[in-house]
Amino acid sequence: VALLLDGKTFAEDEMVSAVGVTITGDKVLLGFVQTATENRKVCAAFLRTLLERGLRVELGLLVVTDGAKGLHAAVREVFDRAAVLQRCQWHKRENVVAYLPERHRATFRRKLQAAYEQPTYEAAKRALGKIRAELALLNASAVASFDEGFDETLTLHRLGVFAELGTSLKTTNALESIHARVESRTAKVDHWKNSEQKQRWLATALLDLEPRLRRIRNYRALPLLREAIKRQLQ
Repeated sequence: VALLLDGKTFAEDEMVSAVGVTITGDKVLLGFVQTATENRKVCAAFLRTLLERGLRVELGLLVVTDGAKGLHAAVREVFDRAAVLQRCQWHKRENVVAYLPERHRATFRRKLQAAYEQPTYEAAKRALGKIRAELALLNASAVASFDEGFDETLTLHRLGVFAELGTSLKTTNALESIHARVESRTAKVDHWKNSEQKQRWLATALLDLEPRLRRIRNYRALPLLREAIKRQLQ
């Protein structure tokens, strides 16, 4: 019912990983691809291999990404209308505040966080609209970053399931947490001899972690997400 996509740096490479979330809330490590960047061509080929190996998307799929343009384009190319995109709210918030002077960052970080935590789409959009007006007086570049992909940060709100599933699926944190645990197993390697070594280490670490991954919070609400996505795709 959901798919999380994000990259992890391995020496000079980027390893883009995919974690699926089943209707029962279990996290399933689906695979990874080694690439220089999260570019459309490579990521699209990777997503196609997931389909070839049995990933089902015909019932609709919530895809959570950090907002990287290449990854976003690959999802649209391969999954088409079956994918409903949720941009990571954490990444969006940090991208916006990065444009601001240091003295304003903490304030706007809190305001953006509070706005995203509003329980309904209308309330969140209204609160974010007020913040946009404030940003417009400070930094037009921050506003441009704010506007880019804005509505995709509110997908769970728009689907009406943010209150139930926002904690688990509003960000890519579930996958980044896995990457952090991979890092604890691979950080001591200071010389990677070749690609095969990198991929074997990553695969081994992921396989070691998978049996201990917990189901997402409030997983019993996932059928609500599936029905909401179905309605949107009709």
